[in-house]
Amino acid sequence: MYLSGCSATTREWLMLEFQPRISCTLNWKMKGGRTVQRLRPFFFKIPGKRVITVQAKVDVYLWLGHSEDSHAVLENLPAGYEPEFLTSSPGHHNVPDNLIYKSQHMFQLRAHMYQARGLIAADSTGLSDPFAKVSFGSQSQSTMIMNQTLTPTWNQMLLFNNIPLHGEVKDIAWDPPPIVIELYDDDALGKAEYLGSTLAVPVVKLAEEHYTPPLLQYYPIFCGSLLGGELLAAFELLQIPESETEPETLPPIDEPDGQIYPVPANIRPVLRRYRVETLFWGLRELKKVQLLSVDRPQVFIECAGKGVRSSVIQSYKSNPNFSVIVDVFEMDIPENEHLHPPLTISVVDWRAFGHSTLVGTHVVNCLKQFFYKAKELPTTPRKQIPAAREGVKDPEDETIVIEASPPEETYVNIDPPPTPKPPPPTQVYSKDGRRTLRRSTKRRKRTVADDSAENVIDWWSKYYASMDKAKQKEASLYQNVNDNVSGSPDIYSSIEGGNKKNKFAKKKGHLEQPNLTTLQIYNKELEAEFNNFDDCVKTFDLCRGKANEEDSLQEDRAVGKFKGRFCVYKCTDEHDGDDDDNDEISPGAGQFRILQGMPPNHAIKVLIRVYIVSAFNLHPADPDGKSDPYIVLQLGKTQIKDRDNYIPKQLNPVFGRSFEIQATFPMESLLSILIYDYDMIGSDDLIGETKIDLENRFYSRHRATCGLSTEYAIDGYNAWRDAIKPTELLSKLCKDHQLDGPHLRPGKICIGDQVFAGKTVFEEDDEKVESYEHLALNVLHRWSEIPDAGCRLVPEHIETRTLYHKDKPGMEQGQLQMWVDMFPMDMPPPGPPVDISPRKPKGYELRIIIWNTEDVILEDENFITGQQSSDIYVKGWLKGLEDDKQETDVHYNSLTGEGNFNWRFVFPFNYLPAEKLLVVNKRENIFSLDKTERKLPAELVLQVWDFERLSSDDFLGVVELDLHGFSRGVKSAKACNLDMLKNKVEKISIFQQKRVRGWWPFAKSGELTGKVEAEFHLLSAEEAQKSPAGKARKEPEPLEKPNRPDTSFSWFVNPFKCFFHLIWRNYKKYIIIAFVLLILALFILLLLYTLPGAVSNRIVNG
Repeated sequence: MYLSGCSATTREWLMLEFQPRISCTLNWKMKGGRTVQRLRPFFFKIPGKRVITVQAKVDVYLWLGHSEDSHAVLENLPAGYEPEFLTSSPGHHNVPDNLIYKSQHMFQLRAHMYQARGLIAADSTGLSDPFAKVSFGSQSQSTMIMNQTLTPTWNQMLLFNNIPLHGEVKDIAWDPPPIVIELYDDDALGKAEYLGSTLAVPVVKLAEEHYTPPLLQYYPIFCGSLLGGELLAAFELLQIPESETEPETLPPIDEPDGQIYPVPANIRPVLRRYRVETLFWGLRELKKVQLLSVDRPQVFIECAGKGVRSSVIQSYKSNPNFSVIVDVFEMDIPENEHLHPPLTISVVDWRAFGHSTLVGTHVVNCLKQFFYKAKELPTTPRKQIPAAREGVKDPEDETIVIEASPPEETYVNIDPPPTPKPPPPTQVYSKDGRRTLRRSTKRRKRTVADDSAENVIDWWSKYYASMDKAKQKEASLYQNVNDNVSGSPDIYSSIEGGNKKNKFAKKKGHLEQPNLTTLQIYNKELEAEFNNFDDCVKTFDLCRGKANEEDSLQEDRAVGKFKGRFCVYKCTDEHDGDDDDNDEISPGAGQFRILQGMPPNHAIKVLIRVYIVSAFNLHPADPDGKSDPYIVLQLGKTQIKDRDNYIPKQLNPVFGRSFEIQATFPMESLLSILIYDYDMIGSDDLIGETKIDLENRFYSRHRATCGLSTEYAIDGYNAWRDAIKPTELLSKLCKDHQLDGPHLRPGKICIGDQVFAGKTVFEEDDEKVESYEHLALNVLHRWSEIPDAGCRLVPEHIETRTLYHKDKPGMEQGQLQMWVDMFPMDMPPPGPPVDISPRKPKGYELRIIIWNTEDVILEDENFITGQQSSDIYVKGWLKGLEDDKQETDVHYNSLTGEGNFNWRFVFPFNYLPAEKLLVVNKRENIFSLDKTERKLPAELVLQVWDFERLSSDDFLGVVELDLHGFSRGVKSAKACNLDMLKNKVEKISIFQQKRVRGWWPFAKSGELTGKVEAEFHLLSAEEAQKSPAGKARKEPEPLEKPNRPDTSFSWFVNPFKCFFHLIWRNYKKYIIIAFVLLILALFILLLLYTLPGAVSNRIVNG
């Protein structure tokens, strides 16, 4: 290892530590790498520091290889170096002691330091006093110091004269030494603070080559792992000819300004004069500065050394908007948009005695987004565009008519194939204001999908239909929305329309799914869908304080927001004949391009309706892994706490809450929705929050005040909720954008050259009613097609907002589904708010009569007779209501698998018909204070068991029936099999059939283990109360006792019956023979016992 040269910023000892990770040359037998025949620079840095500054640099020629290959050390020696042997011993293997460079060339380095942008804030004011230090070889120079800026423009050239470089000229040109550029913040009372550094490779120009000026380019600046901005500079390394060492032979330089050389004109970017129109709208959310509140703020705009200042807000708390909203200034910036300087926004607060304090700053690094784009006049011919209502399409509405100079019409089908026309909905259509308004009062018939006419369509029907549509869209499943999935009965009420029949035939056991109007479900914030609603006013975050690697979060430095906008365009040069450039059209006196379509910024009163639908994936706040969430709203000084309506033990609560607030913009424009966890003891815990800038939504051209529904209706679940009708809204938009129209014609609406065709005449009560509201609504949905003024309008929607916690930055705490409606108070009052209250479950009672069982497997074996039998009983419950398990009595000693019960189960439950879910409320444990609500599928479980007296019962089989779709029971046990449990068979719903009886199979491990005859009867809670029925065989409506065989008894309770039926009947002959033999044996025994005594007595008595 040889050290070619060394340079250090301080006089200290340098320690060189060899690490195998260093890239090096390979030995002569291996393939050479990139470092072959080259010197590599290494930079010394202080270990253990996260922010690393260069302390020294050393050039190293390193050779790495095997010991036996050491004779090849000098084969890859860089050109221009010769070895020097001071000692010669066999152990050195011809390794030289030194490398002597004989070839030396003189160069001049020119560092053209133009500007930097996006530097790190090193002062407490949120700014810096930056200067750059350029190091090359053993020399270093610094630029001048720019005070209080993050975007310094030095325009300075640093000259490094007579720099000796060793080696061949071609090697230097191919691989020049790198340049180290370090940026520091100057502190008057202390050491300069490090801001970052970068490396640059100069452009080498040899003496015999033609000179070409280098191009400015951006170099990224890094402070440790933190990106610390960009440096716009150019570096050139010029060879000084050996014959002429005078600097005059080098490219000329500009005259210095004092001791500072400017960047040459041929390197500096070509400047062009631009005009910047600045819209000063207002300031928001300003925090305290130096322990005092901001009261009289002012905004300073600076770019390329020019700028403008806003008017002073006299009282920030009373009105945070500016009184003078537009000002303009001109500046000279490069024509190349990649070299544009940044724009700096600074906010100061004027305090007593004329003292000002910096509040915060914001740097805009890209000006391209603010360039003015001239609107092009439409050149397309007049078009007739179909705009029929969704779901109601006529043949004439599916064409586009293009009118050319000859009066000919061309019909082009631009719509997808029409969907089947649904029955007319129950909504009543209104007429145009110029005609007499007729409204039908006739109520159309309803066909219910579940149990009664009380199950009407409501807003939740619309919500669930929209959720299903969104899921289908995400899964890319293109299915007909009018077809029902097998086993999934209808959940909504269908609507019949007179004598019209549906084109699609109904399948047996299925009902038609209604064609419900849906809304748009966004799985993200509405701002993300509509570009933060910054089309009218853009929001800039103001920052203050130091920014470093340890504390780089933008939220920690945020001190407020500035609302405004910029319009940048080229100025008109009177001596330049370039008049056909659209960007150079100067506005007239007193006219500003930025004010086109801009509303006034005075205070306005607004009625705000906030709808909170549901939340999901909330972060647990209780030790049991659950939460008790409730809603808190904050808008200005208004706070609404919905603590009484907390939802216990839920991480996915359905709130269904709506709130109404009156606010005044701009003082009350930031809406905060907070989700808290209810705690009975102690303070409530914040789960997460989200904030909405209502002002940007209110003034946006996308019209986010009230979403446009898909269809127009006066009442019903899809009632129009805006304060003005579609025709009035369309007229207002045309007036605001100075468009010709709308002109209402039969079957069409004309706006300028655009013609929207659609249906305007509807049949109602066998009479024709004319209404333009539906066609106007469709035109609003296609407002983006309008030239010059068109943009996408916000549809009726539900947005999904992410909740965050300030103590856990960047970590999602859950999602919230909601939407916001806003209505100006100076407009006609809107209708009543939408009722999104959660559906209350309806009470039902399911009565199940277990009549008989057949072919139940026999598990027991009589140890006396060896005959198989089972003590059969049936157990049943609804899933989720396991505490209400019920079971029949036992049919003892079933010898054939037959069981007779005549036993009634009664299961009361709460149920949501539209959602097809069972609602269960119960405490999780004895320590729970609140009941936890769960929504489960409505499934019935029936099991057959074998009763055991001295051990646990034996499980024989089970059948699980989905009450919404289970197979119809067969009429006989012989026809009952496992094929009934497959999905291919016809499905029925107990909520449609109400009462059903039949045979169903029991199964265990995929095998048939029995059959059960049962009867299901579903009643509502009111019907069950009117006609009660007792459980088992009890009153009221008792059931008869089953006609069981005489063998059905318990041997433990009836031992004599057990002896008679199990022993006597089977072993009667053997028992009689045994009894006779026993008597005979006793007789013989008595004879043998008494015979000796009798004989002796006879002998003695003679």
